Amino acid sequence: MPREFSRIDRIGDQMQRELAQLIQREVKDPRLGMVTVNAVKVSRDLGYADIYVSLLTTEELTADSPEVKDSISVLNRAAGFLRGQVGRAMKLRVIPQLRFHFDALQGYSRRMDSLIREAVGDKPAVERSGDSPNDDGNDPESNA
Repeated sequence: MPREFSRIDRIGDQMQRELAQLIQREVKDPRLGMVTVNAVKVSRDLGYADIYVSLLTTEELTADSPEVKDSISVLNRAAGFLRGQVGRAMKLRVIPQLRFHFDALQGYSRRMDSLIREAVGDKPAVERSGDSPNDDGNDPESNA
């Protein structure tokens, strides 16, 4: 019976939790906005960890936005400090090099959601029994 999660996956999950707390509490830079750590992908040899982050703002951001570039550069400069703190917290012999990337998935999902709402409208995907246009109580599908 194969294991559900490999060691690399467990290390990535724990690194995600640790980095989220460290970035929030320890990195004191005014250029860094509200950062969410979405995913951590660790290489099999523990040489590198790619950290995907997003910024919480009201406007739509892309990887070319100045706020994103500033935040990613601040995080990449703090990578050495964060790597040391993660190493102490996780007690690993080998700590991967941290590489931060902007995760554009949130903007993409918002755009897809707006396109779906535009195409479908605001009506619910599944109508309730009392909301149907055939309100006489006889549901033609339930008579089978």
